[in-house]
Amino acid sequence: MTTTAPARPGPPRWRTWLRLGASVASLALAVWLVVAMVPTVSGVDWASIGAQMSDVGPVALLGLTALWLAGLWAYTYVLTGSMPGLRNTQAFSLNAAGSAVSNLIPFGGAAGVAVTAVMAASWGHSVRAITTSTIVSGLWNALGRVALPLVALAIQGAAVFGQGVLAATLGTAAALAAVVIGLTRLRWLSGVLRGRARRFVVRLRRQNAAVVRNGWSKMTLGMVAYLLLQALLMWCCLAVTGTELSLPALIAAFAVSRLLTLAVITPGGFGVSENGTIALLVALGTPAAPAVAGVLLFAVFTFLAEIPLGGAAWLNWSVRRART
Repeated sequence: MTTTAPARPGPPRWRTWLRLGASVASLALAVWLVVAMVPTVSGVDWASIGAQMSDVGPVALLGLTALWLAGLWAYTYVLTGSMPGLRNTQAFSLNAAGSAVSNLIPFGGAAGVAVTAVMAASWGHSVRAITTSTIVSGLWNALGRVALPLVALAIQGAAVFGQGVLAATLGTAAALAAVVIGLTRLRWLSGVLRGRARRFVVRLRRQNAAVVRNGWSKMTLGMVAYLLLQALLMWCCLAVTGTELSLPALIAAFAVSRLLTLAVITPGGFGVSENGTIALLVALGTPAAPAVAGVLLFAVFTFLAEIPLGGAAWLNWSVRRART
């Protein structure tokens, strides 16, 4: 006589409803920040914003799309540098699918990591390799975003950002540097754990150090190329909507935009990043209506368009997996 093991209980229903409620509330907040707060921050109504965006022709949109895709391709070198054996086409799919999930739900980074882990595992990558890639590429991404305000401060001066933003940026950069050192070493954690957990952390520490040592140049060049192409995309979005920006002002606006995407109260920082960037551009004396149109057009590519692209990447992976 055989006995069937009891099924493992799932998460409590109230916790599921709580997560669902938080997701809906976060999406509602993002929509409110754009629909209600953008006109308030900029002092421009939606009719004027729409008139500016309607002047963007199909040829300009096609060029912007090509520039956006080139930036996403540049980022694949960050992923291939952090996960040896990963191809650029696979890295493109991983980034697209993970970004789509992250842009749909608050605190979506964890869900995005889960999606990319499933995809990478299906291509034969081990759990330790996936974990290492997640840690290293995530830190490279965060450090790149924090480095941007430091560059902008060097060019524009602390007067543009204010002493509070300067202190916060320097503190964040120092904290991330400490995390980088800690996660590449992990000696303290291996001394606390025992058994299989300790052996896993020891191997993970060694693999983190090896990946950083062998792939730092590839990841750094990929990140720099990605950020430069994104900055160029922002400049082009502002240009086609009638906004003329100096190089220092562009660097400042791009730095604020990318730093504010780290805000987790909305999916991908959507709404928070746009309002902060618009407020800075208006403060720098940029005409409000074209500036708002350019910032929102930039958000279409860096936030909204990533969702269907990631869905297509996930569907393509699912179909290929089912066939094999």
